[in-house]
Amino acid sequence: MLDIEAPSVDSARMRRAGRELLSLALMDSRNHTLRWIGAFEQALSTPELDVPQAKDLSPPLWELGHLGWFQERWIARNVQRQRGARCDPTQSRLPSVLPDADRSYDPAEVSHAGRWKLELPDLQSTKQYLVETLETTLDLLESTPADDDDALYFYRLALFHEDMRCEHFAQMSQTLGFDAGLLAAPAAINARDPLLFPATRWPLGCEPGGFVFDNEKWVHEVEVPEFEIDAQPVTWAQYAEFVEDGGYDAREFWHPQAWEWLQREGRRSPRHVDQLRHGVLQQRLGKLMRVPMAQPVVHVSWHEADAWCRWAGRRLPSEVEWEAAAHQGASRGFRWGDVWEWTASTFRPYPGFVPGPQRDYSQAAFGSHKVLRGASFATRGRMRSAKFRHFQSPERDDLFCGFRSCAL
Repeated sequence: MLDIEAPSVDSARMRRAGRELLSLALMDSRNHTLRWIGAFEQALSTPELDVPQAKDLSPPLWELGHLGWFQERWIARNVQRQRGARCDPTQSRLPSVLPDADRSYDPAEVSHAGRWKLELPDLQSTKQYLVETLETTLDLLESTPADDDDALYFYRLALFHEDMRCEHFAQMSQTLGFDAGLLAAPAAINARDPLLFPATRWPLGCEPGGFVFDNEKWVHEVEVPEFEIDAQPVTWAQYAEFVEDGGYDAREFWHPQAWEWLQREGRRSPRHVDQLRHGVLQQRLGKLMRVPMAQPVVHVSWHEADAWCRWAGRRLPSEVEWEAAAHQGASRGFRWGDVWEWTASTFRPYPGFVPGPQRDYSQAAFGSHKVLRGASFATRGRMRSAKFRHFQSPERDDLFCGFRSCAL
């Protein structure tokens, strides 16, 4: 494992990073991946790193190979890599150094359930595949123009893709119940009064320049009426009042699909919670812990966040309200980054949307998923952007997600 001490590689400036800093960041991200895989090796009892088949899990061995495949597919095998987002994803590719790589690691060819049925290379062979693909990536990066956004596009994409998969490793460690020693607990929050923002026209989305995800393109003005929004996410103390008031039994606070989900899951409190009366006892990374009531509530689905807001006589913010508040309220105590935050917004394309080369990144989720904003305590610093649009289906509660509310 390489020993990299470069704190700047974990800053939000990496979206515009040039060749030299990007090279360090790619090594830093791979080191982080290997730390997570080492933790899975210690926690799981089989050399194949077997995990149960579940919608919020994925075989770690598949995930590891997929990272090498993704980087190789878009960089070493991509004859149009210098074109960046203008690359034609249907063009022929160079062969992989690993036989049958596409049939093993391409999500377009392997369903989520199918990942458990594959005969994959063993762990040592998979690690060697990652060594070879990263070495090739770094060699190619050396001959790439130092600050050309198109030429650096796929190197930045590979970096952020690996960072996102590492957060998925963190989520899986919580689901499986083991502590990798790589996560700090979310901080307690000092209560602040809600913030009032005047009506405005907000530039939603990103300007050209640096790396931009396809669903962030492009900036466009949106009318935003006056709104009041919480200065920080809802805490356990606030959420416990909803539970103690019988919120999980009151159908009037849940829209029909949410109520069906609630009955199907048999929930009486958020995921991983053993007790939510007279204090919070929650399973965190395999340990039952008493959670400070001032910490933000975490592992709640969109359904639960929406139900709490209905009970409290409030509502979830739209994503444009959240983004405007995050920028305009930075000096007024608007706190974000402890947990991903559900918004009221359904995930939809911005005007004039054109899919990026990674065609399956955004399009399949439009219209069915909800937008989350912010970041969590497991998110790498370089992934933290008030413009970033996370998205998940409304029943997902395995990620480190919470919410804040707005006045009606």
